[in-house]
Amino acid sequence: MSREFTTAPSLDDIEAIARTAFDTLPDTFRMLTTGIVFRVDDFPDPETVMEIGLQSPFDLMGLYSGVPVGEKDAGAAHVVDMIFLYRRPLLDYWCETEEDLSQLVRHVLIHEIGHHFGLSDDDMERLVANAGD
Repeated sequence: MSREFTTAPSLDDIEAIARTAFDTLPDTFRMLTTGIVFRVDDFPDPETVMEIGLQSPFDLMGLYSGVPVGEKDAGAAHVVDMIFLYRRPLLDYWCETEEDLSQLVRHVLIHEIGHHFGLSDDDMERLVANAGD
């Protein structure tokens, strides 16, 4: 899944990496995430930076926006579930750590899908620790 880049990957490159990563997930898992919109931006918007209380827009590589599966109310107005991936923070982390970019994008994508299922960051840390990821 690894790709070599001679220039900084574009928004489209990150989206392609994310799509490839998503396509490698088990079918049953992907079926439970139908309807999620994936979006790649350079940075989170200023409102998100303020709302989350980030010191820098580089502090956020991905974000789930929506109503987690277990909290959805059939009678409530439909909210689009979205996963944002932020290119510049991903690239910054990639350059600092030299981690494989495809694996990094996959990790962030799976993390944000975890939020779609209502898992907290602590829940996911425990799952990763127990799975040896």
